[in-house]
Amino acid sequence: MPAPPVDFVLVFRKNIAVLSKQQAVEEAQNATAAYSRLIKTLSDANFKVTGRRGEKDGEILVLVWTPPTKLAELVQATAYADFLLNLPSSTPGRLRDLTASPLTPNIRLRLAYDHITSLKVEGGLGIIPGIQEWSHVHSILALHDDDFNRTWIKTWTTQRRGFNLGFSELTKIRDEFGEAVALYFAFLSSYTQALFFPTALGVLFWLFASPYSSWYSILLGIWSICWVEWWRIRQRALSVRWGTLGSFRGEKRRPEFRGGQGNSTLGRGEEAFPWWKRELRIVSSLPMILIFGGILGALLTAIFIFEAFVTQLYQGPFHQYISLAPTVLFVALVPRVLAFYQTYAQRLTHWENHAHKSNHDASLTIKTFALSAIVAYLGLALSAFVYVPFGQFAMGYVQNYVINGNFSEKGLFNASTAAAQSKIDPSRLQKQMFAYTVTNQIVNTLVEVVLPYVMRGVEDVKNGKRIVGLRGINKNSGFENNDVDDKEDRQFMAKVRHNVSLPEYTLFGDYSEMVTQYGYVTLWSTIWPLAPMMALLNNWLELRSDAFKITTHSRRPLPMRVDTIGPWLDSMAFISWLGALTNAALVYLFHPQTRGAFSANFSTALKPGDQPDVHTAWHDLMMPALLVALASSYGYLLARGLIRYIMNRAVWDVSPENIQLEASQNEVKAMYLNKMKDELVDSDAIARMAQLAPGSAGDDAFWTNDEGVEELRQAAKTV
Repeated sequence: MPAPPVDFVLVFRKNIAVLSKQQAVEEAQNATAAYSRLIKTLSDANFKVTGRRGEKDGEILVLVWTPPTKLAELVQATAYADFLLNLPSSTPGRLRDLTASPLTPNIRLRLAYDHITSLKVEGGLGIIPGIQEWSHVHSILALHDDDFNRTWIKTWTTQRRGFNLGFSELTKIRDEFGEAVALYFAFLSSYTQALFFPTALGVLFWLFASPYSSWYSILLGIWSICWVEWWRIRQRALSVRWGTLGSFRGEKRRPEFRGGQGNSTLGRGEEAFPWWKRELRIVSSLPMILIFGGILGALLTAIFIFEAFVTQLYQGPFHQYISLAPTVLFVALVPRVLAFYQTYAQRLTHWENHAHKSNHDASLTIKTFALSAIVAYLGLALSAFVYVPFGQFAMGYVQNYVINGNFSEKGLFNASTAAAQSKIDPSRLQKQMFAYTVTNQIVNTLVEVVLPYVMRGVEDVKNGKRIVGLRGINKNSGFENNDVDDKEDRQFMAKVRHNVSLPEYTLFGDYSEMVTQYGYVTLWSTIWPLAPMMALLNNWLELRSDAFKITTHSRRPLPMRVDTIGPWLDSMAFISWLGALTNAALVYLFHPQTRGAFSANFSTALKPGDQPDVHTAWHDLMMPALLVALASSYGYLLARGLIRYIMNRAVWDVSPENIQLEASQNEVKAMYLNKMKDELVDSDAIARMAQLAPGSAGDDAFWTNDEGVEELRQAAKTV
């Protein structure tokens, strides 16, 4: 017997916290009433609904299926809505035969999910997890298609060897998981292919050019501009092909949005909350972000000083282990600061009162990624612009502090100035780049692919399961006592419970990882030109590990219509601009005057001890470097404007997608005019309009007496 055609699972849970007997009775009554209301709401909307026992106490899994008649209604309603929004895919008036042309899983799930979770004032059911009305509904998920997942992973691991994902392959991903996931894989594939140029460039300059080459930095900057502008066109082209260009106009309102005097959005609620008030709130949140950024920067700087200077001077007990202390401090403190900040960032974003989820998520993404970038790049910035230029002076200050504190008398720290300054490592920048672009990426892959297996195994043991292969079977789940005794049904419910146990999938982590990597390549690969090659190799595996993560370690992504990667494109554009500044400063500071031996690739032109004092170092090094960076920023702006103009004219204007977009817009207009044709050429209506028109033509003899021809003939005779 085939598996039941379940579209969604709504996880319904009653409160099982420690309660008094009276509270437990009241909670049971409330949960029963809420469950009955949930079933009735879905049933009255013509969904097929049934409940099954969950894996946890007090958990009920509500299984939902959308019948064809309901789907046909949703398809037609969405077609009219898309037409009003002028989306490329809108074809109003054309009824779709769902038998001859069945819906893809993406469209089927998206239509049903949007209807279930949309606000009632927008024609939906308003069943939204987390809101007060449905506090017992914890989440909504769609079940994985195991056949598709197996085929997808097998194809990518055994047949697909390269980096390119063609449009047909991306369309398969889109048909299964939606445009948001497909656009991410298109971005990852395109970005990885774009890395071939800086990879070849880096290898050539690593082998045959001097370190910190100005030509490498210039070509890298041009590449970064070309990549950002090309992807801007690429995502637009994909959204035209998939019919999602401008889909943000049809986005549903967030239930948390408040218009007017604190009321939930009703009708024209957007207008009740002025745009300037939201913008003012966004600006007002900047001081809090800056404060947390300052705290995080101070913490990372303190850890950096401890690791770069204090550990080099310490020679007391357990000195062989002191180098591990900065790592312990980082792991213990930085995640706590970020988690604390994340809580405030979510509150600030909620206070900004965005009407739509995409705007809310974009604002939260910018706040979150800003501090993540500080964690990722501050260590390199401190090494490049503090450690190497001013390391000897910083080491002297630290040494004076420990000497004045009488630590040296106890033999804990080295008191020799020459010995201390000899600890400054000129190759620190290259070692850091290797750690960030090689070691960290290997660790991230293991965390994404291997760690979830370990965590699920631990969770299975805690929940009383016995491990069988890569899954667990709960000995206390009561499968044998369920109302459904059929073997196939029990196997199906085991699959459902396994899907429920998985964490939700979000694109933020994957985009953040790739954009952070782009920052290492664009901002800092002048230090180590082999960084793009390391990124390229990592991304070959990333394409496959992300697919494996989606199909194995997380819930099925809920389909979303998008036409852009959102704030990540702006983040890459900002990183490209910042890269023009950092690369110019790095080349000015570290580019050797003459090429040395091959070993010079791991050294810098600027060495500790070159400057007699801090003032001279700042005046002779950092001030000119700042001026060079400022000049390069203007060069970047000019180059970006020129490249954007050329690419729009040479790529987008002549692209098949642009032609398709114009044709679809003309088709919609022609379709509308054809429907209005009978009314427009109504002769009776025209006659009535003529009778009502003011004025009269007068005597017809006036209009038939034309003297122009006779005058011209007379003129010809007189010649």
